[in-house]
Amino acid sequence: MSDHKPAGQFLDAAIDLLRRVRDEEADSIEAAGTLLADTVRGGGRLFAFGAGHSSLAAQDVVYRAGGLALMNLLAVPGVVGVDVMPATLGSALERVDGLASAVLDSSPLRAGDALVIISLSGRNALPVEMALNARALGVRVIGVTSVAYASETTSRHVSGTFLKDHCDIVLDSKIAVGDAELTLDTVPAPFAPASTVVTSALMQAMTATAAAVLADHGIEPPLLRSGNVDGGHEWNGRVLEQYRDRIFYRR
Repeated sequence: MSDHKPAGQFLDAAIDLLRRVRDEEADSIEAAGTLLADTVRGGGRLFAFGAGHSSLAAQDVVYRAGGLALMNLLAVPGVVGVDVMPATLGSALERVDGLASAVLDSSPLRAGDALVIISLSGRNALPVEMALNARALGVRVIGVTSVAYASETTSRHVSGTFLKDHCDIVLDSKIAVGDAELTLDTVPAPFAPASTVVTSALMQAMTATAAAVLADHGIEPPLLRSGNVDGGHEWNGRVLEQYRDRIFYRR
């Protein structure tokens, strides 16, 4: 039974979106998780990038209890979160040509690695250029984006293309353009964004798949445990030491 209060309406909308990605993106999620697992098996490193609020889903899979220890955050100064002052600077930096090239040139990314790029719209210069240049380096790219933006908005990259056009695998979050699930006659703008909920779920579904695929190949997935359970710190110390050459957030 649908709830007519805004809280219930938002949760219903989020649940509907999660059901859609479960049913419609299952093959892509499986392919993305398998790509991550194959990268680990081949000695490659894993990275995640997102700008602005898209960075939240990237950060959610880095150094995370229950997550893969090998997932590293590819950080771009000024666009990781709203801690940059003024916060509007982050939005402006996403549109700067050349920024992704500068970041990649100074990053540890190399051929054989995998990079997950999260961008809701996929239209700004930063994610498009990041995908283009990473693939040119021999990096496999997974894009997490709302494909609807490619048909309902215009690209801000000089090529006129979107993130989805430069990925080995695309996960479509199904988020509507504008990222707001609710409207009310008494409220002048649409509100209640669901992109973080859905994108984070896609990221966790993908990494869960990677862990299972590794196990299917007889490899213990490099998973972290919570530091708040007995033995967690010791477990994590072993995993971090075993894979220290592929983990960059502890240096």
